[in-house]
Amino acid sequence: MLSSLKRSFDIIDRVTITLAALALVGMAIVQGWQVFARYILNDSPSWTEPLALLCMSTTMMMGAATGVRASRHFGFYILVEAAGPIARKVLLSAAHLTAAAIGTMLALWGAQMAAEAWDYAIAGALLPQGVVYLPLCIGGALITLFSIERVLDMEQLGDSGTAGDSG
Repeated sequence: MLSSLKRSFDIIDRVTITLAALALVGMAIVQGWQVFARYILNDSPSWTEPLALLCMSTTMMMGAATGVRASRHFGFYILVEAAGPIARKVLLSAAHLTAAAIGTMLALWGAQMAAEAWDYAIAGALLPQGVVYLPLCIGGALITLFSIERVLDMEQLGDSGTAGDSG
């Protein structure tokens, strides 16, 4: 069961990083169009800025989630490497559980802000204002899931979890 769960998380991870990459490409295209329209057509579209910001926040939150899964987040790894086996396990667990707590807060607060702003339109775009907070909500949930996966993976493997492990 654990291996099928890991395969599922591998798929989610690949979809997440693909989404981040697509959002990054989307942001570049939108910004390119904005520059072209402003300086060549002399008609700057109003929708480009909010869409570029949505793409940027999507890239950042999805990238952060995959970074948590790959243990590339803030975790005092010099201290972890210098610690003994028991202290190492405690420090790594604390780092992953802290990331999970932060991810949970991001997900919950992002969902609350999305719900509260959903009825308002984004200035200059045909999207509800609440859509701006969806990357925060989804990224936070993924950070939480990936952090918990790292703690469970560390428990399964014993004391082999160190900085830079990728899953």
